[in-house]
Amino acid sequence: MRKLLLFLLAVASLAAAGAVAGLARPAATASQTITISKTGFKPTAVSIFTGESVLFANSDTVAHTVNLKTTTGVRCPAVPLVVQAGQSASCTFSSAGKFNFSDAAGKGKNFRGTVTVATPLATTLAVSARTVPYGRKVTLSGALASKQSGQQLQVLALQCGATVPTKLANVTTTTGGAFTYQAQPLKQTAYSVQNKGVTSTSVGVTVMPRLRLGKVAKHKFSLHVSAGDSFAGKYATFQRYKRSTKRWVKVKRVLLRANATGVAPTVITSVAFRSGIRSGVRVRVTLGKNQVGACYLAGKSNTIRS
Repeated sequence: MRKLLLFLLAVASLAAAGAVAGLARPAATASQTITISKTGFKPTAVSIFTGESVLFANSDTVAHTVNLKTTTGVRCPAVPLVVQAGQSASCTFSSAGKFNFSDAAGKGKNFRGTVTVATPLATTLAVSARTVPYGRKVTLSGALASKQSGQQLQVLALQCGATVPTKLANVTTTTGGAFTYQAQPLKQTAYSVQNKGVTSTSVGVTVMPRLRLGKVAKHKFSLHVSAGDSFAGKYATFQRYKRSTKRWVKVKRVLLRANATGVAPTVITSVAFRSGIRSGVRVRVTLGKNQVGACYLAGKSNTIRS
């Protein structure tokens, strides 16, 4: 009898642990995170789109309860949501609106908050290529969530280093609310669309400077770098291909200088240099990440024979 009692107690303990774990499992993806501490929720107000989730992360040493005033269109592991100390749990919101939440055990305004859920402007926003060499165009495409045709959208671009986006063009939606636009990023850029003051989520494109290596005479080479910024004063690396190790190895570094032949918005930097490398060897030039800075990816030139 005693063994049976111990067995039943063990089963009950495992079941309770499982229930707690079920209430505190982390979200697979969360659009916003709200931290719970002894002083309350932080932040107390977040905004998301329908279909997105909010993660409640408990950094306190005791459990906290998240009570939602309205639960229609909300999916949580349990209602009310109990988040154990050091654990997290999420709720997914499928309906637009404002959802109030609170922790009844806490006092003060920091233990109350709101989740504002909006219908996304565009159900999809995609780009034909996420990484391009300088000068290459990309196609933005998507569709309005409303599926309305004949709607005018503003295409916005937020370039690396800028604090506010710039308007590129107006586009009009077609059947099913679809739209497309061709853009030519000068540097790392985030694109979005706007309609009646509502802005979509953004999609980013990264850019590599375009390097063109040429041989002008025996042991003489030229390099032209095209980008939206100047790389004058930066160093490019001249490399040769070593067949025995199947690796590119450094031959020398060359200093880039300003070149006035670029036509706005393209800026060209260039260098003419000599190398005593023997003829017939595969060579190229690279421009490393430390040289191009935060707004570009590292670049490499075409390959030629020395």
